[in-house]
Amino acid sequence: MAKIVPFKAVRPARDKVSLVISRSYDEYSAAELASQLDYNPFSFLHVLNPAYVNVQKIATATRLKAVNLKYEEFKESQVLKKEEEPIFMLYEIKSKGNTYTGIIAGTSLEDYRNNVIKKHEDTLSYRVEYFKEYLDYTGFNTEPVLITYPEDKELQDWITAKKQNRPLYHFSSVNRNMHTLWRIKYDDEIEWIKKKFEGMDSIYIADGHHRSASANMLLEQNQDSDNENLNYFMSFLIAESDLKINEYNRIVHDLNGLSSEQFLEALSNDFIIENKKQELWKPNEKFSFGMYFNGEFYALQLKEKEFNSVYEALDARILYEKVLHPLLGITDLRNDERIEYIPGNQPITNIKKMVDESEFEVGFMLYPPTIDEIKNLADNNLIMPPKSTYIEPKFRSGLVVYEL
Repeated sequence: MAKIVPFKAVRPARDKVSLVISRSYDEYSAAELASQLDYNPFSFLHVLNPAYVNVQKIATATRLKAVNLKYEEFKESQVLKKEEEPIFMLYEIKSKGNTYTGIIAGTSLEDYRNNVIKKHEDTLSYRVEYFKEYLDYTGFNTEPVLITYPEDKELQDWITAKKQNRPLYHFSSVNRNMHTLWRIKYDDEIEWIKKKFEGMDSIYIADGHHRSASANMLLEQNQDSDNENLNYFMSFLIAESDLKINEYNRIVHDLNGLSSEQFLEALSNDFIIENKKQELWKPNEKFSFGMYFNGEFYALQLKEKEFNSVYEALDARILYEKVLHPLLGITDLRNDERIEYIPGNQPITNIKKMVDESEFEVGFMLYPPTIDEIKNLADNNLIMPPKSTYIEPKFRSGLVVYEL
């Protein structure tokens, strides 16, 4: 039984919403960040980057306290406004032919601990600790955890009908995505939605494992607090069919001392290799891999396809066990500087360019995991290999804020 709650959301003033929202802070280059800070006084980046040029030289506590002060300044000047009553929100993103629609809500940390909310990724302790400090010092979060739930026709029909109402926001962002947001504020609607999720045995984290773990750590350190908001973290809940699961592709700097001939011969032990020449080829089924090497594309078809578990059958795991580790000598997928990762929503011409420029020797394209694979892993308390999924949609900072 999954528990979700409405909350007093903080959001931009209606006339400023398209100016306030931003991508995640770390997605901006230094030049892009400087431009936004110089020319857009309403950007939420001013909150995330409060007037420091050399932020890395500033003590963490000092910088995060300044984030809180700037956030309060945005509220005082009415750039951001707080709802008077707890609400849910319905949010739609239209992006490059895809439409994502979901409910923004507070999600229970008790469910997180009891594995009602299921996970499929491991976390890095230093990242969990840092974001816990961020939540503690700033007192807010504006990046919801992306959670997916099983298909529910009644809920989907309600969402479809709700989207016929006048929205609170309807605007486009500079990347040409269209954003629409509706308030869900009536008691009968709120209670009906809560009961819908209470009828779900499990829901699944799609993206945001570090954020949820950080919220849990903060709660553990404040067990005696009477702050009810600490018991929840903000989530964007979408149906499985709305989720877009991309792969992470891999590029490797060198062949670990192998010649081109030796490398191809070693690959042939486990794969049927087909030279695709200049065809921009990427796999269209499981157990199939694309490769860009020596100026040409290759299709690699796995020969042996019998596995003992869903984990062993993951394409990312197969590539590691058959190629990256035994042939290219990569043991630590998180920290080895010889390997880098390219999100599957980027064109494979990016991989071609990076290899052609001689910075990398070889690139691999994978077929994305399915939602069934992700759920099967989570149901069995198994963890995906690092950088296995790049999941969309991505949420904009500053659109909705959850206060602690």
